[in-house]
Amino acid sequence: MWRFAVVVAASGALAMSGCANNTESGGPETKTTTAAKVEKVDAIANSVPEPIKSSGKLIIGTDPSYPPNEFKDPAGKIIGFDVDLMNAIAGTLGLTPEYRASLFDKIIPSVQGGNYNVGMSSFTDSKKREEQVDFVTYFSAGSSWAQKVGAGINPDDACGLKIAVQTATVQDTEEMPARSKKCVEAGKPAINVVKFDDQTAATSAVMLGQADAMSADSPVTAYAIKQSNGKLEAAGEIFDSAPYGWAVQKGSPLAASLQQALQHLIDNGVYKQVAANWGAENGMIEKPVINGATS
Repeated sequence: MWRFAVVVAASGALAMSGCANNTESGGPETKTTTAAKVEKVDAIANSVPEPIKSSGKLIIGTDPSYPPNEFKDPAGKIIGFDVDLMNAIAGTLGLTPEYRASLFDKIIPSVQGGNYNVGMSSFTDSKKREEQVDFVTYFSAGSSWAQKVGAGINPDDACGLKIAVQTATVQDTEEMPARSKKCVEAGKPAINVVKFDDQTAATSAVMLGQADAMSADSPVTAYAIKQSNGKLEAAGEIFDSAPYGWAVQKGSPLAASLQQALQHLIDNGVYKQVAANWGAENGMIEKPVINGATS
């Protein structure tokens, strides 16, 4: 996960067949979209570890504060791209997903301790984290920019421009200082970094002309563009990409079950449908792997 702070944005929800127990309260406005039906695949479901299979539930720990991946609707239901995809995974495995809200930094320890079967919270799969848990990769995310349609901004030549970011994100603490330093070293004006407490405000600043562009995690930027009614477009390509992964206990056969289930959903088109619903097509992968960290 590239984030360090809470993001709030409008959402869409893709319902999956079967039941999900999503709890918590508060959140942004949501809309309902076409459901994608998922059926149990016995050959894959039989690979699930017996204690989980016998319970009939897949316990998932998540920090629901990061749209469009995982966040809360007004009724308190945890929704998002990750949730829709995990609902489909659970359905393929013949399990009912049960989501438990958690602070982000408590999720991996809770997976290690057996309180959660899966940690699902936009985790970046890293070598360091792989020392604690195993990851099943399901998405590729990095940073990306958005601008007003036709603005013609190049992220590699944004010296002197106003760039909106959410406070305490990697875009704020790492990307902008590095880019601005290059500007100054080249004898150009520094980037004017405009910081906001939440991502919605950063996005609105660009739409209202208070900032020239914004930088955020690539799924967040893609979703903001999708929700902008044609006012925003991408500026440049995704950069600093790394895999997102679902965390499971080290050595657990559940990793292989999740991997097989995701490959099934990739092959039958459900994965693409879920990603398209949330504007996340740019991060789709073709082959999930176990422990695919690149750094």
